Amino acid sequence: MNAILEMRGITKTFPGVKALENVNLTVKAGEIHAIVGENGAGKSTLMKVLSGVYPHGSYSGEIIYEGEERRFADIADSEKIGIIIIHQELALVPLLSIAENLFLGNEQAKHGIIDWNLAFRRTQELLRKVGLKESPNTLVTNIGVGKQQLVEIAKALAKEVKLLILDEPTASLNETDSDALLDLLLEFKAHGISSILISHKLNEISKVADTITVIRDGSTVDTLDCRAEAISEDRVIRAMVGRDMAHRFPKRTPDIGAPILEVRDWVVHHQIHAERRVIKNINLTVHRGEVLGIAGLMGAGRTEFAMSVFGRSYGQRISGKVLMDGREIDVSTIGRAVDNGIAYVTEDRKHYGLVLGEDIKKNVTLANLGGVSSGGVIDDLKELKVANSFRQKLRIRCSSVFQQTVNLSGGNQQKVVLSKWLFAQPKVLILDEPTRGIDVGAKYEIYTIINELAAEGKAVVMISSEMPELLGMCDRILVMNEGVFVAEFSGAEATQEKIMRAIVKAGERAA
Repeated sequence: MNAILEMRGITKTFPGVKALENVNLTVKAGEIHAIVGENGAGKSTLMKVLSGVYPHGSYSGEIIYEGEERRFADIADSEKIGIIIIHQELALVPLLSIAENLFLGNEQAKHGIIDWNLAFRRTQELLRKVGLKESPNTLVTNIGVGKQQLVEIAKALAKEVKLLILDEPTASLNETDSDALLDLLLEFKAHGISSILISHKLNEISKVADTITVIRDGSTVDTLDCRAEAISEDRVIRAMVGRDMAHRFPKRTPDIGAPILEVRDWVVHHQIHAERRVIKNINLTVHRGEVLGIAGLMGAGRTEFAMSVFGRSYGQRISGKVLMDGREIDVSTIGRAVDNGIAYVTEDRKHYGLVLGEDIKKNVTLANLGGVSSGGVIDDLKELKVANSFRQKLRIRCSSVFQQTVNLSGGNQQKVVLSKWLFAQPKVLILDEPTRGIDVGAKYEIYTIINELAAEGKAVVMISSEMPELLGMCDRILVMNEGVFVAEFSGAEATQEKIMRAIVKAGERAA
């Protein structure tokens, strides 16, 4: 099989940091080639070099595509010859229609006038190819994230893609949407389209990848041929992190104390449709030193429940009581919830968890400015001391705490979010998808932090779509379906099968 792409000796340096060093990559025509590595290993940087985001001259090395050396000045150069990259943060305009998004910058025009009939016909053809039945007139804002991802792929097909690059395409998708996208990649492969897949989900990679390239600390460390032999996840992880991880989850001996947080008769109505109940009269108790998991499918109400308890940041017509240490507390605003010992780490760290344009130091102290202030004025030296303390404690990899948060890897951004809320000194920490989009090495470090918090007597509530994570970390697991808790398991008795059976049975009863 001939190679469609060769990247030879790629080296890319940023001020004070060598992001890539002598990286080599060969992608064969018509294959799905996975690239894996820890956060900050250089995967996305390599793809930005390939696609022209980082232009020729800003790196050293060669790009050979379809047998010719290519020197891209920008992303438009690579797109002209069929290299299309889909970033983790989708590049769609929410308030434009699907048709307008598909041909934005690639308008179907004659003599400078857009031919809308042609655009709509082509949109319908492309949507059929990716399995979407939506009208071309549908606004992107009105479809879910999974369908938006498919619109991005349709947009790539509109540009006559030959090599499709997907950077963490399933990070925000549920299992059904993820499977649909992976099946689509296999279909593209059957039609001769090559794909490069960057993902932290090793089970997905094992399902579709023909070849796996492992990058560690900016260098290529291994290339594995999945067609020649079965490649175990343990082997991939060992190559990624440079060490054996016999246990994916750090061991902990639980020391569970008295109830600390109680939520009673909690009812929440939809943020927009006030007549619709999203959370339906549920009760929850969390104990000191406990890691409590909440399992459920997307749309079950897990995030809505957590946000409503955290200062009523979701929903309306909320009723019920919240008690801390047996005493009813006021959680009517985020500030009051924080003052009463509740912290919430959002599932969307980039939009709601961080101020990306600010440095690490300011992000770390943001939820507790009183802790670094005197007389209403921030003490810069105290703020610096606090930020450096959390940098060391949570092992945040950065040049200094003055580094902009936007330039950190996903795992290190998540550690900054955790630092922010730990500095607020909560009694109860609610973690919503705490390891989404994070590699196995960084996950282990975050799991260790969670265990340390439990050992200190704090309560941790973990919402996760990754069942192995819940099973590996939690002392007790509640299963949510359609706004109610439908089952409860101890950590010792819980299994994926039991959790899924509880969800299915609840769905059957509701039907």
